[in-house]
Order: sequence, then C-alpha cells, then structure tokens
Amino acid sequence: MEGQSKFVFLMAFLVLMGFFTGFNGVNGAGECGKSSPDSEAFKLLPCASAAFDAKATPSKQCCAQVQKIGLNPDCLCAIMLSKTASNSGIKVENGLTIPQRCNLNDRPVGYKCGPYTLP
Repeated sequence: MEGQSKFVFLMAFLVLMGFFTGFNGVNGAGECGKSSPDSEAFKLLPCASAAFDAKATPSKQCCAQVQKIGLNPDCLCAIMLSKTASNSGIKVENGLTIPQRCNLNDRPVGYKCGPYTLP
C-alpha cells in the first residue's frame, strides 16, 4: 500500500510540475518531422564513401537523397550530428560538404550546424 501511495504522489507531483512549467504536450515533430535523425541517417547510406572522404565524388543516389533532406537544413544537421552518424565514424565536416559536392544550387550556404558551417 505504501508503494502505491508513493506512486500516486509522484504522478500528482509530475502533473503539477508540468502545469506550472507550461507543459504543452508532445507533438512528435523534431528536426526531421516525425522521423528521428537516426532513422533518417539510414537514407544517406549511398553517401557513406563521400562522408568518409572529402575528395570522393558523391553518387547520384546520394545527391538525390541529400537534395530531399537538404531542403530542411535542421534535419541534415541533426543527421550529421546523430548517434548513428557518430557511431559509423563519419567525419561531420566531410558530410556537410556533400551538398556542395553534389552541386546543389539550393543548399543552405552558411548554415550553422553545431560548431560547423555549411560551405
């Protein structure tokens, strides 16, 4: 019974904290919409060699994916800084040059991505 009382008290406390801090609920939309940057990172698998080597020419499949994702620079940045990208060992500074190497005219030049700036 004591454990149940603690649980009820904890839940009431969390509800009140949410009320006083302006909790607005969860909308499920982040940098990449409803997908996580980690799941979006898998869409950039065709870009693996270009992400490891700054001199590698990105494939057409890579450029097509980067063009889709690059329309949302927040998402592209989140992918490059994601756990998936980090665990794969890619170099963020190389990955962020892929839109330029794909000759994408509508790339977000000068966009700040953490400590990096898109060329």
